[in-house]
Amino acid sequence: MTNSAIIFDNLVKEAKQCSLCIEHLPYGVNPIFSIGPQAKVVLIGQAPGLIAHQNTKAFSDKSGERLRQWLKIDTTTFYDESKLAIMPMGFCFPGYKNGADAPPRKECAPTWHNRMLDAIRPELILLVGRYAQQYYLPEYRTLTDAIKNNRDERFAVLPHPSGRNNRWLAQHPWFETEYLPHVVERLTPRLK
Repeated sequence: MTNSAIIFDNLVKEAKQCSLCIEHLPYGVNPIFSIGPQAKVVLIGQAPGLIAHQNTKAFSDKSGERLRQWLKIDTTTFYDESKLAIMPMGFCFPGYKNGADAPPRKECAPTWHNRMLDAIRPELILLVGRYAQQYYLPEYRTLTDAIKNNRDERFAVLPHPSGRNNRWLAQHPWFETEYLPHVVERLTPRLK
């Protein structure tokens, strides 16, 4: 094993054992991410939901089905960490707040993201949802603004695929008809 492979493996082990915010996690620590050193694409979502927490598998719910449909990715490719890395803003399920999933814990991204991104150097980063967009493209006031106006070719911005965003999708039909085909065109060759 090469020195860089050992360093990468140690980074993954360290992140899987993370317990920085254990006292704030009502369902316990269960860091959920999937990352391989050769992945050309990284998907940065918000945080695992309860189903993902229970299955220890990101996007293993209806939101994941919709996301894979949007991106025209089969399940096997989606979970192939050598092709697509999945790295949420918060690695563990944060519990609930006001009847919905709580926001991702703020400790994860500054602790792990740069180290992981430096280790794999992706060609494309998919920012899924407002939390990821605010962290990586804070110059845009809204998610809609970031989707419409982002010109940084390293990033593609998507709304969260939750059913809670059905109204946004209905109000912005151009997202599925015009924007998504462009994202898929950029994504597909990088997943080969």
